[in-house]
Amino acid sequence: MTAPEPPRRSDAGPYLQVRDLRVRFDTEDGVVRAVDGVSFAVERGRTLGIVGESGSGKSVTSLAILGLHNATRTTISGEILVGGENLVGLPDEEIRKLRGRDMAMIFQDPLSALHPYYSVGRQIAEAYRIHHPKASRREARQRAVDMLGRVGIPQPATRVDQYPHEFSGGMRQRAMIAMSLVNDPDLLIADEPTTALDVTVQAQILDLLADLQSEFNSAIILITHDLGVVSQVADDVLVMYGGRAVEHGSVEQVLRRPQHPYTWGLLSSVPSLHGAADADLVPIKGNPPSLINLPSGCAFHPRCRYADRNGDRSRTEVPELRQVREPGHLVACHLPEAERQRIYADEIARVGVAQ
Repeated sequence: MTAPEPPRRSDAGPYLQVRDLRVRFDTEDGVVRAVDGVSFAVERGRTLGIVGESGSGKSVTSLAILGLHNATRTTISGEILVGGENLVGLPDEEIRKLRGRDMAMIFQDPLSALHPYYSVGRQIAEAYRIHHPKASRREARQRAVDMLGRVGIPQPATRVDQYPHEFSGGMRQRAMIAMSLVNDPDLLIADEPTTALDVTVQAQILDLLADLQSEFNSAIILITHDLGVVSQVADDVLVMYGGRAVEHGSVEQVLRRPQHPYTWGLLSSVPSLHGAADADLVPIKGNPPSLINLPSGCAFHPRCRYADRNGDRSRTEVPELRQVREPGHLVACHLPEAERQRIYADEIARVGVAQ
């Protein structure tokens, strides 16, 4: 007989609350400020998309939530509240009990995340038995078969005994999702879940996540560089740059009425179905900053076309995340709001982004 479910945590407020999260790595070259004062919340049944270039702090944030950083070389401060309990400073053993049951992660590369020497079904079954120690091997195996079928893998009773290399890329990703959801976690973090998949399989995976969220009412964090994916599945968006949040709001606010020059750059560097067919893509000039030696003031100012429009504040003062005219829409930029509105109307909308 399967063991009873352990009690879940409080349903009051957002299921995940991250407050002033800071993550530092000690390296031979200096201290890497990978995440620098990031705050956000995710409620059950909602999806937060975290976007930004490589090195912006997206994946580091997710690994901090799951307690997967090397504690000997990493310093984490702030608060990470999961179901009302702060995980920062919690012993590794306690976080391990939560991982897989209360929160789980779909990794970017399922081929490296799945062990090549064990069958897919055995790995899913073991993930189940960790949190259900009284479950028999037969019960755990049946649970694995059920989960493989639930995520759309054909002939799950046969596939359960196959190895990761016998699965296609899309099937491996589905198996990874099955393993992540085998204990019905309340929080699911998906780190680039559709990378390297063709567009048809991408759509299937995204539809699967949406269906499973409807079934389990999970809170989901979707980490991606693909703004098209964000617009399709996310409810809210957090834009990160240089380890900090530069814009945060609903999908409608951030993708259709963006307020930060970096968000404008992200949107103008991808094709738009609604823009002019012959419109040129406008890449963001320069490269992301070093997290060991971040620029002073606004980290984006060396790449910002409008940094000289607010005196010298962009170079000397770190902008705070403040609400703009719409409730819930937060932006960290020194440009006055009226100036941002004018710039966006005159220069950004002209190339057809976010329309």
